[in-house]
Amino acid sequence: MARAKRPAVLLLALLMAALAACGDARQVKEDETVNQTRDTAAEPDARQMPDWAESAVMYEVNIRQYTKEGTFRAFADHLPRLKEMGVDILWFMPIHPISEKNRLGTLGSYYAVRNYKAVNPEFGTAEDFRELVNKAHDMGFKVILDWVANHTGWDNPWIDNTDWYTTDDSGRIVHPPGTNWQDVADLNYGNPDMRAAMIDAMKYWVEEFDVDGFRADYAGGVPTDFWETARAELETIKPVFMLAEDDAQISLLRRAFDANYGWELYHLMNGLARGQRKPEQVALYAKRLEKKYPAGTFPLHFTSNHDENSWTGTEYERLGGAVKAMAALTFTVPGMPLIYSGQEAGLNKRLQFFEKDEIPWDDLSLQSFYRDLIRLKHDNPALRNGAAGGAFQALEADDPNILAFARTKEDNTVLVVMNLSDGSVQGSVRTAMSAGTYRSFPQEDEIEIGDRLAVELDPWEYRIFVK
Repeated sequence: MARAKRPAVLLLALLMAALAACGDARQVKEDETVNQTRDTAAEPDARQMPDWAESAVMYEVNIRQYTKEGTFRAFADHLPRLKEMGVDILWFMPIHPISEKNRLGTLGSYYAVRNYKAVNPEFGTAEDFRELVNKAHDMGFKVILDWVANHTGWDNPWIDNTDWYTTDDSGRIVHPPGTNWQDVADLNYGNPDMRAAMIDAMKYWVEEFDVDGFRADYAGGVPTDFWETARAELETIKPVFMLAEDDAQISLLRRAFDANYGWELYHLMNGLARGQRKPEQVALYAKRLEKKYPAGTFPLHFTSNHDENSWTGTEYERLGGAVKAMAALTFTVPGMPLIYSGQEAGLNKRLQFFEKDEIPWDDLSLQSFYRDLIRLKHDNPALRNGAAGGAFQALEADDPNILAFARTKEDNTVLVVMNLSDGSVQGSVRTAMSAGTYRSFPQEDEIEIGDRLAVELDPWEYRIFVK
């Protein structure tokens, strides 16, 4: 989600500054769980991720900024291009009408929902969206909707039910506590009628439009038991994929969600690009995932998304010359990779959040880069998501700026060697049990790798080998 700023920005500034000496601070989330100890137990459960998500790559669609028209129909013209690129899941930012009361900017925030069962008329009609979903399905895509369950806009019809919202001591409805989101009203999850209405609205889009799941905005701001109930009811209609915008409450992954946000790697990559972090921290992160996440679940990894692009900076601002290396990292470490609208066109501007600000599509030079990474993901079982993929095996390198790792699933191994620094490196990697005959990616040259692999890498250069 996004508003004028991330929540509690002013309060966080001092904390971020204090942590800067230790490297890039992990983003502090916007609810009262910030100071709680993370729950790291990895309990299995009966919920099962849909088979189609095992090797999937997600693509976030910003309808407003995608085309000059900013409509479902105009976006549909891009489906063949995205299909050729290899995208599997289309995540649509909120498609609902945006509240006018307390609106921010000219067009308002997508996350100030005026009506959960309607379509933003700026994007088209409900029938236009149905046709888009049907076309996407016919082409093999899955479709998930961005769902805003923590709050509504101030002119949502629900606002007449005061007890459906959080109120102050004088009985006045309030915006979400601990945030500066003045354009939205905080929902009261102690009210069973509101909960039932929210689940009914979610089921509406699955039953009437055949959507395949949801990305839950500010998931940690809603009780876990609500999400678990919602997931169970949605599963009575069809198997769904659920993504939580959260990385603090691992309990959300036990019975409600298949994936959450990989903010830790995101901030680690930003720190690497600034020379404030070391490659070994990536290996430590990957190993923590194995102990922290419930069986079959995983993080969504990204170098950009709608929030980060608009409020933190473009990937080029944050990563500089490391853009391609970090993108490759998100496709090869355990987890599902995300591509944000325009990244394949080298999007190098912050899109305005509350105004029309079209993505330029005149240069698609990075489309083949992402197509290759998606092909790598699809073709190698070792890189599948969750328990379907291979475990992360860190490999010893004699230069601290080299990150080397392998992932193996049955007879398939992917070996990755990266120079995660702005200087050239020369060294070797101890490949040990990963030795064998490989093909370089994407060139497909055959190479024999023994117990040690000698490498010379330019700044931010990486090599990928497949066996």
